[in-house]
Amino acid sequence: MIRSKKAVRAVILDVDGTLLYSNEAHARAFVEAARQMGIDPPAVDEVLRLIGMGADKLIPRAFGFEQDDPQGEELEERKGNIFRSRYLQSLEPTPEVRALLERLKADGYALVVATSASPDELDGLLQRAGVRDLIEDATSADEVDESKPEPDVVHAALQQARVAPHEAVMIGDTPYDVEAARAAGVTVIALRTGGWSEKDLSGAIAVYADPAELLDRYAESPLGRRGAGSTA
Repeated sequence: MIRSKKAVRAVILDVDGTLLYSNEAHARAFVEAARQMGIDPPAVDEVLRLIGMGADKLIPRAFGFEQDDPQGEELEERKGNIFRSRYLQSLEPTPEVRALLERLKADGYALVVATSASPDELDGLLQRAGVRDLIEDATSADEVDESKPEPDVVHAALQQARVAPHEAVMIGDTPYDVEAARAAGVTVIALRTGGWSEKDLSGAIAVYADPAELLDRYAESPLGRRGAGSTA
């Protein structure tokens, strides 16, 4: 059936790759951290394809040891330090992202973040995206048992927004966002700002190049038109 726009009360937002161009910076920081530790790392492009997962998923897949192992803990700490000191201040917002979020707020949507970023990075990311003042609530990977692509962080965002799954739409940029949202019963809109193709993002109700295209086509989008939501 078609869900009406009136039923949708909240927009759940991914951060990295969605609100700002940060995915490659995260990947490079992981690779540099591994090299500091004397670990032969995978290529940046290989790590980049895993960005969007939490560190609990990414570290085992990319480096072969667990996040909570001593090596994993050191790698994550070094990566965070490198990211914040070398990359954070040079990150750029995705096109028209603030204008899009302002439009969503003007239309009465609550804005909630659901991210695999760590809490100590989240505020800086939102500041660099230029949208910190527009976000009402935020949930990070450290606050849930399982990070994306598991749906835990989306469930937590729903609880913070006090809405049911059918009352929310998520905007993300990776297949992990799509998988997490769908597993939580939430309709998802995907952006190609994370470097993934429309085919990679299958399962999203709509795919746009970036926030600027979504804003330009807002009236006909799942967020702007009556009849917003999935046909599930």
